[in-house]
Amino acid sequence: MPYISLNPATNETLKTYMSWDRRHLAEALEQTYHAQPAWARLSFPRRAELMHRAASLLHERAAEYAILIAAEMGKPVREGRAEVEKCALACDYYAVHAEHFMQVERVQTGACKSYVSYEPLGVVLGVMPWNFPFFQVIRFAAPTLMAGNGCVLKHASNVPQCALALERLFQDAGFPPHLFSTLMIEPSEVGEAIASQHVHAVTLTGSERAGREIASHAGQHLKKCVMELGGSDAFIVLKDADLELAATFAVRSRFQNCGQSCIAAKRIIPVADIADEFGSLFIKKTKELKMGDPLDEATQIGPMARRDLRENLHQQVTDSIAQGAHAVLGCEPGEGAFYPPSILDDVTPGMRAYHEELFGPVAAVIRAADEEDAIRIANDTRFGLGSSIWSRDAEHAEELAHRIQAGCSFINGMVRSDPRLPFGGTKDSGFGRELSYHGIREFVNVKTVWVR
Repeated sequence: MPYISLNPATNETLKTYMSWDRRHLAEALEQTYHAQPAWARLSFPRRAELMHRAASLLHERAAEYAILIAAEMGKPVREGRAEVEKCALACDYYAVHAEHFMQVERVQTGACKSYVSYEPLGVVLGVMPWNFPFFQVIRFAAPTLMAGNGCVLKHASNVPQCALALERLFQDAGFPPHLFSTLMIEPSEVGEAIASQHVHAVTLTGSERAGREIASHAGQHLKKCVMELGGSDAFIVLKDADLELAATFAVRSRFQNCGQSCIAAKRIIPVADIADEFGSLFIKKTKELKMGDPLDEATQIGPMARRDLRENLHQQVTDSIAQGAHAVLGCEPGEGAFYPPSILDDVTPGMRAYHEELFGPVAAVIRAADEEDAIRIANDTRFGLGSSIWSRDAEHAEELAHRIQAGCSFINGMVRSDPRLPFGGTKDSGFGRELSYHGIREFVNVKTVWVR
């Protein structure tokens, strides 16, 4: 089955690539395996020099890469540029801090010397999604490479040009040949890659279904894995919140990247005292979003990444309406892969919009009786990626945040990833952490050394 680069805005086939056979896959894995030891022996300053160079190239090519992202998965170019710039930030961050994160830790024991060292595992396979086709890759590759590992990438099949552009990026930055390689393989061959003696760990950002399958393969072969899976983040608006501010960020969080973000505010939970007032502001601001050509600088909502994704989303919407939800805005598909910014109100338990992740530009408004009810609703999900609480009493909101079962909680701010902070989820949103020093230490051998 070929990799097809298809423009979701025009339905034009841009490029087609044939999938590799098993021999090609085995050769690529072996090449990265043999490239890694010499890389691990390089000093941190030398690794950092190359990673800084990759960051510089990302800055230089931001406009070029943004157009490529728009062409392959429909992200508006201004959002694409921001994604690429964030990649550069992550590369620079690990170039500066990796040596400190990986430094030997002395421990006082009965020995004359004892310490903990952090040593690379070898080759890490990254199975990455299409929604942030550059940042999701850099988020795993920058710390993994700086730790001294090699990387092989199995990217989503609808963004092959982005995958190859990332491979060229590291080549052009001067990294050793084959240290970072893109694998043009079928999903059915990922298990074979994990089983290879040349792969030592795997990280996935993707769906729950994919997470269960890949974690199963990793478990069978006793290989370390990190899973960053789906999310249905709660966006709680308390009665003392700044409603203008909360509504502004509810729109931004729910509809950025056409709603195709694991950490989007998918469940909007206002308390009863302010639900109507907040709802009016939320609808008004959502109506102001401009949908159109992703190459137009004014566009805020482009097409969804594929037509089948749009159809799946609309089925969730129509089923929820049939179950009693109210369509207060949008909720009807546009042309091609376009779907307008939409709002479902009065979403209640038993509806698909209440229990499932809506991976597209549809907000589910779930009204809470009070703040206790809002916390209960926030935790009434199998997901546990992110959450946010909006209140003028930040100290009280912070207390409430500790009661939410999620990998992160933001107070008066939208959930987002930051290289300085660990990122990941709990429950069905996965396990393990990316970013910060937690992320770089996921794929190392934590070794004790004891000397008499």
